Amino acid sequence: MDAATLTYDTLRFGEFEDFPETSEPVWILGKEYNALTEKDEILSDVTSRLWFTYRKNFQPIGGTGPTSDTGWGCMLRCGQMILGEALMCRHLGRDWRWARDQKQREEYISILNAFIDKKDSYYSIHQIAQMGVGEGKPIGQWYGPNTVAQVLKKLAVFDTWSRLVVHVAMDNTVIIEEISECSCVAAQRFITRERLCMPWLDLAGEAEEEGEVNGCLEGACALAEETALWKPLVLLIPLRLGLSDINEAYIETLKQCFMLPQSLGVIGGKPNSAHYFIGYVGEELIYLDPHTTQPAVEPCEDGQVPDETYHCQHPPCRMHICELDPSIAAGFFCKTEDDFDDWCMRIRRLSCKKGGLPMFELVDSQPVHMVSVDTLNLTPDFSDSDRLERFFDSEDEEFEILSL
Repeated sequence: MDAATLTYDTLRFGEFEDFPETSEPVWILGKEYNALTEKDEILSDVTSRLWFTYRKNFQPIGGTGPTSDTGWGCMLRCGQMILGEALMCRHLGRDWRWARDQKQREEYISILNAFIDKKDSYYSIHQIAQMGVGEGKPIGQWYGPNTVAQVLKKLAVFDTWSRLVVHVAMDNTVIIEEISECSCVAAQRFITRERLCMPWLDLAGEAEEEGEVNGCLEGACALAEETALWKPLVLLIPLRLGLSDINEAYIETLKQCFMLPQSLGVIGGKPNSAHYFIGYVGEELIYLDPHTTQPAVEPCEDGQVPDETYHCQHPPCRMHICELDPSIAAGFFCKTEDDFDDWCMRIRRLSCKKGGLPMFELVDSQPVHMVSVDTLNLTPDFSDSDRLERFFDSEDEEFEILSL
């Protein structure tokens, strides 16, 4: 077995492979590094990412359920890591760095508390596992990337502190109309504003219908004084990049995604192992591995959280990109409206480049062949997300799955 792909548990008493000395650029979540001159910066960046792993001896899930997620929770932990990165960007900024034994900012402690393994944390293993029951996944069963994305979308609604909007783009298509809609007219031209991330525009329309405001733009401006104009967007895109193996035609496009400043990385892995991919060097993906069982952590009386086990302090794991299972979910974070516009522009440029197939399509409005769940009025048991998850998580040998 390649030492570069071994997990933390298997190497607990061994040595980790050092980061390669190469002239090829290293990309970590939208930032470029030189491995020959910036190795310390690379390791500092990787260490600063939140590292969620298997835990043991936490409160029983659901009161009587498991007290450890070893063997089944690695994709759930990867979901925590990709969302944790979004929260870090949201509250601390992409350039924030972690240092051992340093008194941490309150925002950082609040982020960690959102993931502590107990039932009342926003994004705890307890919340994800129990919310997954509604997606057809019994507690203790492995998840696919799509299920994790759908669960995170539901849980984010309750996080009133972060005020995130999590949007899951289905069918390999990002539909801007689902995120945005032409809602205001000014100077006799449409001004596009994001509907999900700017809910005050819908309120303005309701108020106008009731005669409370004179004109959409005027009413929207009045409501904007009381309501945030933009909710930071977490965009998760479940993808299938091949059948049993990744189609090599997608590899260059996948690399390009790690180069975007909005990148949150990719959750996926290889059969029997889920990983959180945060970048690449050459033909190798750089990832954080959740397959380490650590004791559950309890916050201190002063509110601080013992946080050393939440940061990977050894050289990051690497694997050849061709080993990647084709079932993944790519993530992006747009804190502002300008970030979203910039992301759309960059994705369109990537689509025009030669040398690789686009992993997903970016369109302005819903294609006629795509029928929404609302139109069909389907029950949750037969929703589009459920049917797509059955495809992603198929146990047929023809479609190799991520069995955790």
